[in-house]
Amino acid sequence: MMERTGVKARRRSLSAFCLCLAAVLLLVPYGALAGKPPASAIATAHPLATEAGFEVLAAGGNAFDAAVAVTAALAVVEPSGSGLGGGGFWLLHRAMDDFQVMLDGRETAPAAAHRDLYLDEHGGVIPGLSIDGPLAAGIPGTPAAVVHLANRYGRLPLSVSLAPAIRLASQGFPVNEGYRRMARFRLSVLRNSPAAATIFLDEGKVPEVGFRIRQPQLAEVLRALAEKGHAGFYEGKIAQRLVEGVRRAGGIWTLADLKNYRAVERVPIRGRFGDVTIVSAAPPSSGGIALLTMLNILEQFQWGELDSVSRIHLMVEAMRRAYRDRAQYLGDPDFTQIPVRRLTSLDYAAGLAASIRLDRATPSASLPGVEKGGGHGMDTTHFSILDREGNRVAATLSINYPFGSGFVPPGTGVLLNDEMDDFSIKPGVPNVYGLIGAEANAIAPGKRPLSSMTPTFLESRRGIAILGTPGGSRIISMVMLAVQGYVAGEPPEVWVSRPRFHHQYLPDQIQFEPGALTNRERSRLRDMGHTLEPLERPYGNMQAILWDIPGKRVLAASDPRGEGSAGIR
Repeated sequence: MMERTGVKARRRSLSAFCLCLAAVLLLVPYGALAGKPPASAIATAHPLATEAGFEVLAAGGNAFDAAVAVTAALAVVEPSGSGLGGGGFWLLHRAMDDFQVMLDGRETAPAAAHRDLYLDEHGGVIPGLSIDGPLAAGIPGTPAAVVHLANRYGRLPLSVSLAPAIRLASQGFPVNEGYRRMARFRLSVLRNSPAAATIFLDEGKVPEVGFRIRQPQLAEVLRALAEKGHAGFYEGKIAQRLVEGVRRAGGIWTLADLKNYRAVERVPIRGRFGDVTIVSAAPPSSGGIALLTMLNILEQFQWGELDSVSRIHLMVEAMRRAYRDRAQYLGDPDFTQIPVRRLTSLDYAAGLAASIRLDRATPSASLPGVEKGGGHGMDTTHFSILDREGNRVAATLSINYPFGSGFVPPGTGVLLNDEMDDFSIKPGVPNVYGLIGAEANAIAPGKRPLSSMTPTFLESRRGIAILGTPGGSRIISMVMLAVQGYVAGEPPEVWVSRPRFHHQYLPDQIQFEPGALTNRERSRLRDMGHTLEPLERPYGNMQAILWDIPGKRVLAASDPRGEGSAGIR
């Protein structure tokens, strides 16, 4: 009897040990358990930017140096999506100590901005004022973020990591079809700024494929940034030209606005979906919180037992509720108390899930929240990087609408953003992407506008994923669909290419790409009360990397909707 009891005790001890070991392993980053990746990988929205990243890696740089090179190169060769006159979020993982941080280079409202900046004397929104021209521009964050990234995390001087971008700006790059499409879309706005028209158009017309865009003034700004760091852009002659150009054209920037700008480090949003650890963007991006809200809602259901229509229905209902919360609660955390712990908790998600019927759509009007409420998909940009040490970067950058505000201050070559439109210009009034907001995202001096950018890491025993995408209001739902692909064991080329669907609370409709829903799925969703809105054009431009740990390989993919490239070396 004593021997049997002893065996049971040993078994209990072994079980307890195994449970403790499993708990410890869950806390250890998966990359730390796997050693170093067998290759480096870079996926960006433009082949020249991808090559710029690899050039800097070959020069002895790490993933963070490569991120500097890619950020600057995209500012030159993809001006419709990002630039030195814009901002973004850089999600970083440093392999040597498993440190993770989000670098917030989001634009800020000028000190002279106020909550009614874009309203007329009767309180009505003045059309176009928050989208076109210098009054639409926030204080850029990308130059400060690049300097911060290089100084704190890189190992190369800026003169090396910015060299590819300086060369591309000086020598020029050939226009492709994607450039022509965006320039045609924003032609009238670019024509309104003589400096912008001189750079981005050919005698006032959309350039033909192969036409070379040269930007010698932007090269000068990049050199100043390489030589003087933060002061090279935010002080001195470059700052003077920026402010003079903005103010002469009706803007409200000051030299103090520029001098006072700083990039900020923030703790990323973290959560779990099954056995997958999610690391994503923190406020002032809504991406991480909304993504976790969606996934936490889905955790409340027996996912494996559902057919395709029920899964689509549940994903749409999760999107509906997450975007409602986005409109109600989220903004700049330095100005707004955001209930992050509550919004990302499973208990809160369980409460949201309780209102979901498996057989019926929830009318958005029946949910509490703001009034009224669209989206586009190729502006903004994203890149993903993994180096051989295991360092990684997921970065989503933007100047907001294609070619931003369309305004270039003379003598600078810097195309300015129109991120002020990402504020809630008036409660309940949708922005250019159809997104609505409330008091949490109202305009205030020095405040950073709410964003949907969602650079993300996924970590599990399957491997490490690095991903993100442009796409305006649809960014978060695209990343959520990619998470589903990762969980299902699909490779990155499937995540980036699968047809997509989207719901953002208001307008109350499922928007979907060609091929995203079968005829049977459309019919059943309509029967459940969903309104369907087919889109003529695809959207998004996802860039993704997978370090397949069990397979001891690295995979990378660039969205076929765009003209980017993914490389492994």
